[in-house]
Amino acid sequence: MSEGKVHIFDTTLRDGEQVPGCKLNTKEKVELALALEELGVDIIEAGFPISSPGDFESVNEISKVIKNTSVCGLTRAVLKDIEVAAEALKYAVRPRIHTGIGTSDLHIKSKFNSNQEDILQRAVQCVKWAKNFADDVEFYAEDAGRTDNVYLARVIEAVIKAGATVVNIPDTTGYCLPHQYGEKIAFLVNNVPNIDRAIISCHCHNDLGLATANSIAGVLNGARQIECTVNGLGERAGNTALEEVVMILKQHSALGYYSNIKTKQLNPLSRLVSDIMRMPVQSNKAIVGTNAFAHSSGIHQDGFLKDAQTYEIIAPEEVGAEGSKIVLTARSGRSALAFRFQKLGFSFCRNDIDILYEEFLRVADNKKEVENADLEIMAKQYVEVAA
Repeated sequence: MSEGKVHIFDTTLRDGEQVPGCKLNTKEKVELALALEELGVDIIEAGFPISSPGDFESVNEISKVIKNTSVCGLTRAVLKDIEVAAEALKYAVRPRIHTGIGTSDLHIKSKFNSNQEDILQRAVQCVKWAKNFADDVEFYAEDAGRTDNVYLARVIEAVIKAGATVVNIPDTTGYCLPHQYGEKIAFLVNNVPNIDRAIISCHCHNDLGLATANSIAGVLNGARQIECTVNGLGERAGNTALEEVVMILKQHSALGYYSNIKTKQLNPLSRLVSDIMRMPVQSNKAIVGTNAFAHSSGIHQDGFLKDAQTYEIIAPEEVGAEGSKIVLTARSGRSALAFRFQKLGFSFCRNDIDILYEEFLRVADNKKEVENADLEIMAKQYVEVAA
């Protein structure tokens, strides 16, 4: 693995599907899996095979059609789960079993009514079971974000020794601050003797709006896989948004990290996921929201029209967006008004624009957005009066 390569592990079909109302059938899952492979993701988490016959079928069918991307099935630290996942993945060219157990004191005591030593043994056992069916085994330490670092390091060392090729350090509840999550990854890098034999993975939730920041902090401290979803879909407040981390790595290429994602497909795939999963994307969503490249403030519009880079750090076409938009509102200025009139075929001098601007503001104060039809009426009336 190249030192700067960050593997993109997409869990839209598993964690993303856990959003209420986003349940997918097998046909829909296969369609999205093929689109994700075309996007360039390294791993597709296709589902949780033992959870239902439908999920088993979906993982099985995805395994048949995906040729270049690893296909992953989730399990608990239960032998039957692992056996069922292995059966679902039997047609996969690059199968991965993703197994694990909770490691925080809260999970150990409240969820499992157990103790650290027992959980350590169960963690090792589930990896050994999984290795009987797949060479590529990922272990997740659920609630690692709230797990004591010293104990977490013991677990991670033990599961790597048992054969884990990837170790997932989830901030399951989105609790960590970026510096805390980054320090946790750094602690593992510096305190797990065999850490060089596995890839460290970030799986961050967005309960405090920090999923993307935490994932990037993880990469900066040694992680080389990010688990994410298209549009940031996922349990509760969602997961790390694929489009965000990919573009952060690309925009900050000087850091030396990169992914294999074809960024021009980000917006088209976002719309496809939104349509199939029946989950609208918020307008101000980074990268893929309808307002991501829209400008309505007069100061911003003036700067943008002089040089797009004054207010856009990403070119719309770079992420497959339709283009930048100048939105006319009561906050817009004369530069934007003149630009839109010119687009409509009207050539007005500065004095004309000064006069028209007063009428524009009267219209804008009564509307959320001034449309082209409003401008055409305004321009024609002005030309008639001037004549």
